[in-house]
Amino acid sequence: MIKKTTTAVSLSLLILASACKTTQPKMNEEKKELVSTKKEVVYQVFTRLFGNKNTTNKPWGTIEENGVGKFNDFTDLALKEIKDLGVTYIWYTGVPHHALVRDYTAIGISNDDPEVIKGRAGSPYAVKDYYNVNPDLAVNPADRLQEFEALINRTHKAGMKMLIDIVPNHIARKYEGKSNPSGIKDFGADVDTTVEYKRDNNFYYIPKTQFEIPDGVVPLNGEKNSLIDGKFVEIPAKWTGNGSRMAKPDKNDWYETIKVNYGIRPDGFKDFPELPAGSETKSYQEHFDFWKNRDVPNSWVKFRDIALYWTAKGVDGFRFDMAEMVPVEFWSYMNSAIKVNNPDAFLLAEVYNPKEYRNYIQLGKMDYLYDKVETYDKLKEIIQGKSAPNDLTNIQKGLEDIEHNMLHFLDNHDEQRLASAQFAGTLQKGKPLMVYSITIGTSPTMVYFGQEVGEAGNENAGFGLQSRTSIFDYMGVPNHQRWMNGGKFDGGQLTHDEKELRNFYKKLLNFSINSSALMGKYQEIQTINQQSTKAYDAGIYAFTRWSNDQKLIVVTNFSWLTVSVFELKIPSDIITQWNLKDGTYTLTDQIYKNNSVKLEVLNGEGKAKIKIEPSESFIYQLEVN
Repeated sequence: MIKKTTTAVSLSLLILASACKTTQPKMNEEKKELVSTKKEVVYQVFTRLFGNKNTTNKPWGTIEENGVGKFNDFTDLALKEIKDLGVTYIWYTGVPHHALVRDYTAIGISNDDPEVIKGRAGSPYAVKDYYNVNPDLAVNPADRLQEFEALINRTHKAGMKMLIDIVPNHIARKYEGKSNPSGIKDFGADVDTTVEYKRDNNFYYIPKTQFEIPDGVVPLNGEKNSLIDGKFVEIPAKWTGNGSRMAKPDKNDWYETIKVNYGIRPDGFKDFPELPAGSETKSYQEHFDFWKNRDVPNSWVKFRDIALYWTAKGVDGFRFDMAEMVPVEFWSYMNSAIKVNNPDAFLLAEVYNPKEYRNYIQLGKMDYLYDKVETYDKLKEIIQGKSAPNDLTNIQKGLEDIEHNMLHFLDNHDEQRLASAQFAGTLQKGKPLMVYSITIGTSPTMVYFGQEVGEAGNENAGFGLQSRTSIFDYMGVPNHQRWMNGGKFDGGQLTHDEKELRNFYKKLLNFSINSSALMGKYQEIQTINQQSTKAYDAGIYAFTRWSNDQKLIVVTNFSWLTVSVFELKIPSDIITQWNLKDGTYTLTDQIYKNNSVKLEVLNGEGKAKIKIEPSESFIYQLEVN
């Protein structure tokens, strides 16, 4: 979810404050069983943009002017090329039917009011109908669900699994469940709107008060539209998605959405059962058994049913938007239900409060959380010259017990693009960040489409901000379109540097998903080298990863200016664990196969002479005869 506000999110803070106390770091026994034997790579695609071949990119352009991608653009060839990049999961972003400015009344969909829509194409996080998909994405909008089901089948046929979004904290202001299965009632049905709060109301109300459009909102950039009349009828007004309790929210609030009520009273009191002590060590089956037959708020049941509807169609997991704005007990309830139905489901959550990480993993039964606030933010500081890479050691140590659960990324729809001037700035400077991100832990790695060809997000799409690829507008993604090459998906229009970057990603990602060492042990060697090696530049970072059959030494140069020549020290405890005798061994880089160095082991300690160029990285594998 794009964060466009600094407004205090009062209800969210109450939820966090009332969440179960953070448990002592302890790896859940179930999580040990769930650690995969290989790394996973998630490829996030913004579905509306992926297949668009139109290069017009007129600010605030319509579909007719700027074009739009379709489910059918993910052809067998496109999916093969994505898999060959080294991808195991595709996260199709923006699939559920969300509010947008386009007339689909001919197929029974009501028009949405531009005054409560961000952009023209609309926010994918203002969902209008959870039981259907975005009509923009279908060749025949009336058959949109069938076209998406065909994409599920093609993705699986290509040898990958797939994720979609669920946005539990908020929904579009004009939610209409036109596709509900039999017996499923809409959000807001059978509620009491005369009170601010009731446990089984799906929303919070401001009784006897009309919603007002925020001051300063200029829908469609001032374009005339018959639906723009300065008002949006909502009586009584509801709390806004980010927690604003004002009938007239601020323009920086998530005014296009309404907050979902999970049984948290306005004063923060929980109107539902709490998990018993010791639940952090319980399996998802035990969590499921705890909730079975218990009376829970209506919104809990609605979202559980939504998740199970999509898993029944073959969706392999979910990315949960702004998960920490929803109580952790709900996640225990829903995720345990998902896992009982599909133990292999991939459950990824957007959580930004490090103090709550273990609660959402151990109590909420999440598989993975964004490692944004610590690893991502630190890497961004390092490449911008604001911090030293040594700080990474303490971050990894602090996350040691949950490192497998902390998904690494450098690019996504919310953040500034890795190659943008506001982040790394060049294709080359992003490389050491990627090597570190993908090799430091056993957790999955995520790549955002276009990242692998250096997309910088320079376009002025309209509502969206430059340096990000807009999720609110119809547009084309230039570097990605050059790789797409009119549907050939062969990189035929890429520049030399863009081709080289994609080849780098292909080597790195494929190495990662086939490396046993990257699912094995880790030990930093940064501290000893910083302390004992005079020529060890401040921009260098090194660590080791190993398994029974593979030993790796990772050396990366975050400096984009300095060539470093030094003698890398491998301490005696690692030499002992690797069972190395005194002698000479070969270390071969796994990115640039023509690079190798000698590891000299003498008196139980190892040394290797290293020369590393600016922004260069090596993944040295110990060759054992």
